[in-house]
Amino acid sequence: MGDASYVCGYRGELWTEMAHTDSDVCEMQLDGVSEVMDLLQIDLETDVVEGRPGGEDPTCSKNVLRKQRNWERQLAAKKSKRKEEKQRRRLNREKDSGATGDAPQLSKRVLKAITKERLAEAQSTGLKLCVDLSMTDSMSDKEVSRLAGQLRRLYGSNKKASQPFHVFLTDLKEDSRLYRECLRMNEGFLNYMMDITEESCLDLFPPESVVYLTPDAEEALEMVDADKVYVLGGLVDESIQKKLSYSRARELGIRTARLPIDEYMAKKHNPKNFHSKILAINQVFDILLTFCNSSSWREALQAWFPPGKGFVVAPDDSQRLPISPAQT
Repeated sequence: MGDASYVCGYRGELWTEMAHTDSDVCEMQLDGVSEVMDLLQIDLETDVVEGRPGGEDPTCSKNVLRKQRNWERQLAAKKSKRKEEKQRRRLNREKDSGATGDAPQLSKRVLKAITKERLAEAQSTGLKLCVDLSMTDSMSDKEVSRLAGQLRRLYGSNKKASQPFHVFLTDLKEDSRLYRECLRMNEGFLNYMMDITEESCLDLFPPESVVYLTPDAEEALEMVDADKVYVLGGLVDESIQKKLSYSRARELGIRTARLPIDEYMAKKHNPKNFHSKILAINQVFDILLTFCNSSSWREALQAWFPPGKGFVVAPDDSQRLPISPAQT
């Protein structure tokens, strides 16, 4: 009986302890859940605060907004500029179409084909003009570079001309400084529709048909003859060496002529008292092109003689000189 009582008492105490233990475990679990919820609550609140516009860093927000406003202003300015440019191009097209009547607008491809065809025809039937490039050894690297630029402009003028010349670049050697400079400076130089050769003008044409244009010649050029070959001295001389192109013509033993500057132009007063008849080869070329189209030296010189040279076209009645009948 005593043993049974002892066992019952022991079981009662055990259940009591177990109950206390379960209670402690539950409390610990609840405390753990509470701590976890607290942490979750903090994270959730943090996320909510960070996600709200009002929770952003004010400094960061101002910088972002300022950059956005700048970007929007730049975008609006670009759109406005593009719109103005489109309007300008449209007005120019309308102006051009009004100037040409109802003539259709040709595409760039068609215009390029027409130019190519015109230059090809000039190589068969056009007036012949040589650029003598035999004097580059006396030129500095800077002068050679300037000469390459003048050749580019000369070719550009010939492409635009309604009646282009058949152009020859003579005495141009592939191992020369000028050839390398033309390749460097002039895009598509090897595709220029002109004859590029290492031969001289006298290797290509008989001496009696060649006229060398030089500012030091005594005879003024009065007309452009389709049976003649005109030669420009390819020379840029910043050191002003006297009569280089004239000496070259005398060396070849061919006729010389000059542009009729004295006949159609007069010196004008300028503070430096500077007057020069020395022109770049592309300027001489433009004068010849205009004269061939207009038959007027006055018009050609008025259009292309640089005003900084100290000359002005004299105020006399225009004298129209004929082009050779062979050209017309």
